[in-house]
Amino acid sequence: MFALLTQAKAELDKEFQPDAYNIGINDGAAAGQTVPHVHMHLIPRFKGDRSDPRGGVRWIIPEKADYWTK
Repeated sequence: MFALLTQAKAELDKEFQPDAYNIGINDGAAAGQTVPHVHMHLIPRFKGDRSDPRGGVRWIIPEKADYWTK
């Protein structure tokens, strides 16, 4: 999985030149996993894309953060 992450990051670096990344893996219900298969989120980030970038992967797009109750 690390090789795939590295490859995806290299492609995003080449095409979009992001300033940073958020990487998220939720493994198990106690960790917040809601989709029962292994998957990883690689989210390119840019300075100023959020006024306050803190809060983890789920809150990068606040209107999509609480998807399980909608």
